[in-house]
Amino acid sequence: MTPALLETRGFSHRFGTLLAVDDVTMHVEPGEVVGLLGANGAGKTTLIRALLGLVGSPDGQVRLLGGPPSRQARMRVGYVPQGMGLYDDLTVAENLEFTARAYRARVPQLPPDLAEHSGTLVGSLALGSQRRLAFVCALLHDPEVLVLDEPTSGVDPLARARLWDTVRERAEAGVGVLITTHYMQEAQQCDRLLLMAGGRLVGSGSEEDVVGGTTAVEVRTERWADAFAALEPTGAAVTLSGRSVRVADGDEATLRAVLAQAGVPAELVSVPATIEERMAVLAKDAVR
Repeated sequence: MTPALLETRGFSHRFGTLLAVDDVTMHVEPGEVVGLLGANGAGKTTLIRALLGLVGSPDGQVRLLGGPPSRQARMRVGYVPQGMGLYDDLTVAENLEFTARAYRARVPQLPPDLAEHSGTLVGSLALGSQRRLAFVCALLHDPEVLVLDEPTSGVDPLARARLWDTVRERAEAGVGVLITTHYMQEAQQCDRLLLMAGGRLVGSGSEEDVVGGTTAVEVRTERWADAFAALEPTGAAVTLSGRSVRVADGDEATLRAVLAQAGVPAELVSVPATIEERMAVLAKDAVR
């Protein structure tokens, strides 16, 4: 049986008294794209750093490419951290050459949108271009695993689509991919989802599996701004979808009472929750 490319069993990690990750068991297999979702502070980045051996003294088992995380194993990983791992005081070309030398790989040709900035200091580039370069650097040594921590944040839609085309191509070639994203359209492109809240793994599987039986109450009214203003102070998970106010896991009777007291006429309809709404509910539960 081929071992998982990335795996934890009962993994926990503390920063002082803060339990950042609590008893997480997960895995990434060859050829699959796994989306790691959760609000800021849910523990995603700590989990990723542990998988790469960048967090010391964890509790539980952590395996990278079938063994304990090591420098040798990381040479087979393509990693884009949130901070991108680039050197602001080096040019685009110098960053690419430095990374290629570190991995003992050939310096690849830059894509046209980056080639025209080859002599520009990375610190002077737009955020989207920096992320594009970080992704190019992560791929240049043909890694067996890709670990991408919000690689498309600040990237324009066309560049995001191209990046995802590359991710799918690599997965089809047998590369395992673990990716975090705040774009739910991207989450829907993953083969499997892992949902974290409060440091714990609280959902896994398809989008339908993750959402489970969670519903939302859709508040339909012409006075949508008044409805939102009345419901938001209640502490409920209130969001706006266009001009429709939605309350994840809301109690219709309670919402009707609040709206009636505010003098806002509305029709309330129970609808399936979205992944974002499920995340909002779990994040609220985690801090109670």
